[in-house]
Order: sequence, then structure tokens, then C-alpha cells
Amino acid sequence: MSAPAPSPLAIVEAEPLPRQEEVLTDAALAFVAELHRRFTPRRDELLARRSERRAEIARTSTLDFLPETAAIRADDSWKVAPAPAALNDRRVEITGPTDRKMTINALNSGAKVWLADFEDASAPTWENVVLGQRNLIDAYERKIDFTDPTSGKSYALRPNEELATVVMRPRGWHLEERHLQFEGRPVPGALVDFGLYFFHNAQRLIDLGKGPYFYLPKTESYLEARLWNDIFVFAQDYAGIPQGTVRATVLIETITAAYEMEEILYELRDHAAGLNAGRWDYLFSIVKNFRDGGEKFVLPDRNAVTMTAPFMRAYTELLVRTCHKRGAHAIGGMAAFIPSRRDAEVNKVAFEKVKADKDREAGDGFDGSWVAHPDLVPIALASFDAVLGEKPNQKDRLREDVSVAPGDLIAIDSLDAKPTYEGLRNAVQVGIRYIEAWLRGLGAVAIFNLMEDAATAEISRSQIWQWINAGVVFENGELATPELTRKVAAQELAAIREEIGEEAFASGKWQQAHDLLLHVSLDADYADFLTLPAYEQLTG
Repeated sequence: MSAPAPSPLAIVEAEPLPRQEEVLTDAALAFVAELHRRFTPRRDELLARRSERRAEIARTSTLDFLPETAAIRADDSWKVAPAPAALNDRRVEITGPTDRKMTINALNSGAKVWLADFEDASAPTWENVVLGQRNLIDAYERKIDFTDPTSGKSYALRPNEELATVVMRPRGWHLEERHLQFEGRPVPGALVDFGLYFFHNAQRLIDLGKGPYFYLPKTESYLEARLWNDIFVFAQDYAGIPQGTVRATVLIETITAAYEMEEILYELRDHAAGLNAGRWDYLFSIVKNFRDGGEKFVLPDRNAVTMTAPFMRAYTELLVRTCHKRGAHAIGGMAAFIPSRRDAEVNKVAFEKVKADKDREAGDGFDGSWVAHPDLVPIALASFDAVLGEKPNQKDRLREDVSVAPGDLIAIDSLDAKPTYEGLRNAVQVGIRYIEAWLRGLGAVAIFNLMEDAATAEISRSQIWQWINAGVVFENGELATPELTRKVAAQELAAIREEIGEEAFASGKWQQAHDLLLHVSLDADYADFLTLPAYEQLTG
């Protein structure tokens, strides 16, 4: 058999990494190049369509279910493909990046599923992109171990039957991978992440009794789901594996996608596994799309917008009803608490909140939910065990009692809460701390006992932008202005310097993070994604 032809892709401005040749093979890169050639033009068209949709929302300040797809919603006969055995019980899913230690801990966590994240929980340095892929290959071949250089503690995999099923999340459509280029143009990060993972692991996973399963982030329309479906069809033919082997769970984390849930499942129906209800990205999307809509669309402090807010209840209950009507899994939101090793009382209060949240989700009909830390797995399991018992899911619970009108999903003013000065301070605090870590290559960051990812920074900077542009007056009488935000940011930067000391401050990227947060929060032109200007500053 002749060797594969050299890939038409060029690796650009990237330092060589240990064992990268096992990931960046000619055959794997040729597959990514073919994905790019076939599908990037459609991806570009869909990104342009996002801008057109956003302009229409700015003009009308409303959204509705699509008249052109009414027949799909009205047709009760179609269902998504039955879940494969490895994805039928998803009662607890753990999320996290694909570094070596996390890979082992997540697989060993006792969760049913691990969301192996190349997206919001991973800053897309070349090292994270390539070595994350290598770690997953090593895990499937049981060639992975890790010894913590600080503690000396060793980590190894449990037996295969005790490991979580992996559902991998590639980057969103808007991000490029600057280190892989075709004729001088970067390849979309989504195609790099999907392509390398699928090429190397599809058959390995089938041999393990599982398959190539994916979470699809930042989807804004059913046409974007159609693009993914076409990619799956092509990839399965390319690899010579049966159609329907790939399964995808779509994150409904944009307000436009919330109006197209049935259509998204329909487009992916042979490959659909379910839908997921997040929070921060969903709220970020509401601010982004309705930022010109006036006072009735102004969100209060992010921590005041719980999943019990009326417009969030409408969204989650519609998601459960939609999924179960079509035979798909409905997966709930994140419990982000990171247990304290020093304060048992903090843990007690937080664990009670986590339990209440997971009890609510299980009671509402969700089939599973997310946690950010292994210590939360037993709590979430208990909530779903209490409702499911021995059943793998509750897709038979159709929630026909749920009725959601178009306006219910955007009834932001139904929430009896207002922005506060402390909310502004928290948004600045968390924004600076998260962006600083991201610029150092860390995407999942523990801040104030919560595991935060890029969605946290997105909602934080979006709220600052919205409050300033809406002329919000805080409870202390201060007006939200660029000057006030700069003052708060300077105070927070000084507090961080005092907290961590001069040496740590100087060795970090604190000033850069402060400046970037202010840029995306105060600029008159609202940036579609914080990670776009941030990626230009990311080294590695």
C-alpha cells in the first residue's frame, strides 16, 4: 500500500510538540483538508447569515417560530434515531478540558458521560489542540497515566466498563485555527477538532462498543445543524463506517436556536442524540441579539438569573418537551461549584443548592445534567436516581402540559430583579481573572469556588456593555458609564496585585486581561465573541 500523499495543509508558526506526528499524520491532515475544501464555503455563508439575522432582530426586537418550517413542527410522525447503548443512560455528565490529568479523572469520575472539551473550557493554544487529541487517543488505547509533579500523586484508568462515555465538543463555527492553513487561509477550528478526533478514533470507539459522539456548540439555526449532518454523512462514508454511527447532542445556548429546536433535531435526526440547556451562553446570546431592544431586555446581575426565572423556565420546559416528543435526550445545565478543602460550611450550603437544582431538573423531565467536579457526581446521581430508578432515561415523559408562546422566551422583564453595583464589580472581577488565565492557555478556571469557562467571560463583558448602553442606574445612585467601569477595573486590578503579590502579578497577564476586558466591554462596536480578539493575543 502506498503512503498517503502529503497533506495540502501547512502547519504555520507552531513549535513542535511531543509525539505530534501521531496526531498530525498525512492521512489525518488530508481528511481535514477535504473537510475544509467541501464545507468551509457553507460555513462562511452561515456566518454571514448570522449577521443578517442579528440585523433583523435589531430592527424588530422580536423573534418567532419559523413559518417556513411549520410543517416539520406539525408532523408528529418523525423521531430521531434510537440512542446507542453507550448513550442511553446520561443521568450525570462531567465536563472539562482534555489535559492529561483531567482526561483520567473525568473518565474515572463515576459520571455516565464526559464532555471532553476543545471549546469553552479549553483555550485554543496549539499545545491544547494537538496534545488534547493525543490524550484521547492514549486513553482509548489505555496508554495514559499521569503523575502530579507537585504532589507526586499518580493517576491511572479504571477498567473500561467503569469509564465514562466520551462526548467530544469541538470549537464553534466562528473560530479559526491559525496554525493549520490551506493556501494561506486558516482552517475553521471546528473542522480541525472534529476531523482529527473522528479520523483517529471512530474505529477505535466502535471497537470499544461506543462511537464518535459530539456536542455541537454555539449553533444558531437549523441550517447550521444541516451543515453538521452533511459533514457526518461525508465523514462516515470516508471512513467506511455505517451511517448513523456518529451521534450529536446540540447545545441550545443561543436564543435563535431556542426557536428552532425541533428543526435542529429534524436536520440531524439520523445522528441526533439530544439537546442541552445551558445558562451563561444563552444569556450572552440574549444580550447580543437584543442589545438594541431597550430597557425591557436589560438583564439583571447574572447570578440573579436562575433557571427558575420565567423566561428560563419557558426555555428549559420547551426543550424537554421537544426532545421527548422526538425521542431525544434532554440534558440539563451545569453545577459549577468547586468544593472547598478548607470550609465545610461553604460546601454544605453549596451542596444543598446543587441538590435542589438537580432535583428540579430531574423533576422537570430532564434525562441528565452536567457537573464540573467529580465530588458533585454523587449528588447529581442521587437526584436522577430518585426519579429514574432503574430506567436509563425518562423520554417517555412527554410533558404535553407544556405550552410556550414565542414571547415567553424573551420575556426578560418578567424577572423581578435589577442590575446592581455589586453585579458590575463581580462582572469586572470575574472577567479579568478568567481572561488572564485564558491568555495563559487555561480555559477551565476556578474563580470564587466556581468552575468558569469562556461563557462566563462572555456574559460578564456583555452585561457591562448592555448596562452602559442602556443607561442603567444602580441602587447606589451611580450611573453605569465607561468611566465608572474603568474605575472599578482599576480597583480590582490593584486588589489582585495585593492579593497575589508583585512577583506573581508581574509574571501573569493581568494588565493585558484588564485592557482586553475594557476593550470588549466599552467599545461602541460590540464584538460578536470575546474569543475573537482574545485569540489574536493568545500565544502558543
